Amino acid sequence: MVVTVQFLREEWSDPDLPLPKYETEGAAGFDLRAQFPMSERASGLTLAPMDRALIQTGFRVAVPDGFELQIRPRSGLALKHGVTLVNAPGTVDCDYRGPLGIILINLGNAPFAIAHGDRIAQGVVAAMLQARLSAVAVLDETARGAGGFGSTGQG
Repeated sequence: MVVTVQFLREEWSDPDLPLPKYETEGAAGFDLRAQFPMSERASGLTLAPMDRALIQTGFRVAVPDGFELQIRPRSGLALKHGVTLVNAPGTVDCDYRGPLGIILINLGNAPFAIAHGDRIAQGVVAAMLQARLSAVAVLDETARGAGGFGSTGQG
């Protein structure tokens, strides 16, 4: 199934940076790039270890009804530098039309420089369901019951 996600460039964004795109034919996610205002493009931003920042993409987005846009970390940034998303995966709802920003955190040991145009996250479009929520007096019994974290064993 193919759906259309619409991207609107912010007035301040860099028209020379490409629209988000899938890098390979089989990719589930498309790359999102850091965009800085003109006054910050040369310097970018450096995240110190354990620092986090909201990085703008320069776009607003319209996700079709019945879908969400999940914002996920890039595996290479996570493995090589310890840079990931604070709220992974982030969710962009189909009725949101504000700026598309990425909350990055540096869990690595060294400062990490983010340059204008760097690929910093990926977007994955997913079908969305809303459940009917109801209050009940009692829940059904299961073999697991109330067993929580680690209750089913290690590994």
